Amino acid sequence: MRTRIASGVLTSLLAMIGIVTVFPFLWMVLSAFKPNSEINAAEQNFLPQSWTFENFLSIQENFDFLRLFGNSVFLSVTITAIVLYTSALAGFVIAKYEFRGRGLLFGFTVGTMMIPWAVTIIPRYTMFVDAGLQDNYLSIIVPAAISGFGIFMMRQNMHAVPDEVLEAARIDGASEIRIFHRIVLPMSTNAIAALAIFQFLWVWDDYLWPYLMINDNANQVLAVGLTTFAGQYGTDYGGLFAATTISILPVIVVYIIFQRRFIAGVASAAVK
Repeated sequence: MRTRIASGVLTSLLAMIGIVTVFPFLWMVLSAFKPNSEINAAEQNFLPQSWTFENFLSIQENFDFLRLFGNSVFLSVTITAIVLYTSALAGFVIAKYEFRGRGLLFGFTVGTMMIPWAVTIIPRYTMFVDAGLQDNYLSIIVPAAISGFGIFMMRQNMHAVPDEVLEAARIDGASEIRIFHRIVLPMSTNAIAALAIFQFLWVWDDYLWPYLMINDNANQVLAVGLTTFAGQYGTDYGGLFAATTISILPVIVVYIIFQRRFIAGVASAAVK
């Protein structure tokens, strides 16, 4: 009896938290179909009183939305792919190879996670400006190519890869790079999927660094482009809601693709 009551209370609590979490997103999506006059009205309604698709059409005409969206997709996919590979490779080396300084290297990698990101902005900005990489996508990709969190997560996960399997592959004549690509990576898909979701979300939502490094509006990312909806004398809330609604779709798609392995990957890294 007590178990049923506790389960019911927990379910009710989780349902309330879910409603509170989802409600703002539902309001945003529905507001994307409202005219600005209805959005700015003193009396608000949850459902649109006058449905319109004009907001979705105006964002492309007024703000070149598709170009900004494409820039963000390109950077997010590119950086995520690079981070997944470098993190898996570094995690494999640290987890499965014995060499002098391995503990120190791993400790240094974990230590970089403790440094506040704001501390590195000024020296990093100065370095890339002096290198002539401002307004160049390399200034966005290069700093994010290696992730301390990604290396830590993959190293923890790859401890579960049996050494016997690797030794058997070596006896059969497989090279180390072949072992990594054909054995280790397929056995680490859960962790890779979890890291992919984290990394894609971080890059997709990044605002400050692209804002500092990219000056050309045609090359700007969507997170920065959304700020152009706020003008000096008013804000196009309808367009802002429509653009924001579309901007969350890639994150949802990535999560749907990797959701089956996401929890398993996070849990395995945490337990290790």
